Amino acid sequence: MCGISGWFDMVGLLQPDRLLSKAMNDAIAHRGPDGEGFHFEPGLALGHRRLAIIDLSTGEQPMFTEGSRIAIVFNGEIFNYRQLRRQLERQGHPFRTNSDTEVILRAWVAWGHDCVDHIEGQFAFALWDRSEQTLFLARDRLGEKPLYYAVLPDKTFVFASELKALTVRPDFPRRIDPRAVEDFFAYGYVTDPRTIYAGVKKLGAGCALSLQRGQEPKLRTYWQPKPISDAPCDAATVAEELRARLAASVNAQLVADVPVGTFLSGGVDSSAITALMAKSLPQGLSAFTIGFKEAAFDERSHAEAVASRYGVTQHVEVVSPDDMETVARLPGIYDEPFGDSSAMPTYRLCKLARRHVTVALSGDGGDELFAGYRRYPFHAREEALRGVFPGLMRRLVFGTLGEVYPQLDWAPRMFRARQTFRELAATTAEGYFHNVSVTSDELRSALFAPELKRALKGYRAADVIAQHMKNAPFDDPVAMAQYVDLKTWLPGDILTKVDRASMANSLEVRVPMLDASFVEWALSLPRDFKLRGGEGKFVLKRALEPLLPHKVLYRPKQGFSVPLARWFRGEFGEAFSLRLKRGTALDEFLDLPFAARMLDAHRKGWSDNSRTLWLIWMFDGFLQRHLTPTPELV
Repeated sequence: MCGISGWFDMVGLLQPDRLLSKAMNDAIAHRGPDGEGFHFEPGLALGHRRLAIIDLSTGEQPMFTEGSRIAIVFNGEIFNYRQLRRQLERQGHPFRTNSDTEVILRAWVAWGHDCVDHIEGQFAFALWDRSEQTLFLARDRLGEKPLYYAVLPDKTFVFASELKALTVRPDFPRRIDPRAVEDFFAYGYVTDPRTIYAGVKKLGAGCALSLQRGQEPKLRTYWQPKPISDAPCDAATVAEELRARLAASVNAQLVADVPVGTFLSGGVDSSAITALMAKSLPQGLSAFTIGFKEAAFDERSHAEAVASRYGVTQHVEVVSPDDMETVARLPGIYDEPFGDSSAMPTYRLCKLARRHVTVALSGDGGDELFAGYRRYPFHAREEALRGVFPGLMRRLVFGTLGEVYPQLDWAPRMFRARQTFRELAATTAEGYFHNVSVTSDELRSALFAPELKRALKGYRAADVIAQHMKNAPFDDPVAMAQYVDLKTWLPGDILTKVDRASMANSLEVRVPMLDASFVEWALSLPRDFKLRGGEGKFVLKRALEPLLPHKVLYRPKQGFSVPLARWFRGEFGEAFSLRLKRGTALDEFLDLPFAARMLDAHRKGWSDNSRTLWLIWMFDGFLQRHLTPTPELV
């Protein structure tokens, strides 16, 4: 895994600023501590930071074809590179190294822009073809690896693996996009392709961008999550095929010339990956586990059961709320506001793993593919009721009930009927937005400062889900919700969280369940194989019965989360109260007296405002780090 950066003159042949290119590359040195490389020519600069994983001796970048006609900087791993190499060699393409990077170069020579259709892996790369005067950028199908880009006022183009490499430039416009602020406080992250800064974008998952001098950039989507048509319909057959497909994906992602380990939380997905790795690595496997002092959030006993069954060497650390050093680091790690509180234990997990290995495999993706989140059965039931009542009746009956029913944010979801009534009164897209959003429309309206609300000009974060649902290649409501999550939650939250936390520790993380062919196969399965009896992951758990203890497979879902509510009534609450009293840059965006009242109500136990308070804390950390002297709204 590595970091890439670059600059491209879209109009002429200006000479690149070498010192500025070096500064951009240095900003992401943590992504590649094993070396750096550059390529400069009129109108172009490419930078690379290397974390050596494959072909340790000859894999330096930028890498070139003969005569330096084509150059590439690449972040990631190509898991089918050996098969592609054999195919390309049969076509007469020569190879000088054993690296997966060179396979991309030769694939470009063979297939041009269509090379991405042949590549399987997790990647972001920039390729320069001098003969065509073309700069080609691509990102992997699920968005495991990041790529940011912007067109600067002088019509030059810049890109990098992380936003911090762009913000070091003095010509970088630091203008906050109010829509990104709305997205952040609604979802807890800024949705692709938007970033916190206006004019800066993330290259979307499964997308490629082509630039030629004197022409407008051309963006295309080369892959979308969609079902295949020939999935079996017998449960036993599906379970057997699932186990075989997942084992094949795990084996493909074990390729490395450095030590490989596994994340083991004690949940179904990480336990599955650990079990399959242990069967393929008879020489021994290291697993890494994070625990909590609070029993309701601690899964160490389940992780230990899996580790013991397979003779895995387990390394464990406990996270506590007094780890303010990690909290303070998060805004600098994520560059833009990021509100998933599990980023804190994820960072600690990656730090623990990096002491022992350079690569770790993760169980992420199972909840999205096999309907493991609780929101999926809720959404299915709500959609069934929406189908019974006409739209006007739903809005009149459930909308009215949603207004008169008391707000019980502190109560378990089954008693928070006000939210359910509102969701039933809404459209499918609006209803699912209410299911996944961190804060309600009413709360954001009360929290946002007048200037921010004016700058939004009517934009709502719910528009993101509505657009994705419009494009979804599914009729089933659960499959549609899964598609939305694959386009929003997975790249925007889960994969961003893991990429930044791992690369901050110079650790590569791989996600076998996000092999694209496995994703398409899983999406093709009927709902009954995912949700059964109101519980998700039916066929996944059945497939794993020969591999995992029953108590691991069939216990209530916990998830990898932190006890925020309790922490904000203790150490976090005290620290945040002092922070608000000191004064912040928040008052241009938020109503600080309202935020202070939320904190006070939470600390007194009147309501659970912990998730919103965490969002405010992370947004404040972003502002303090990135905006000087005063943030500017577009």
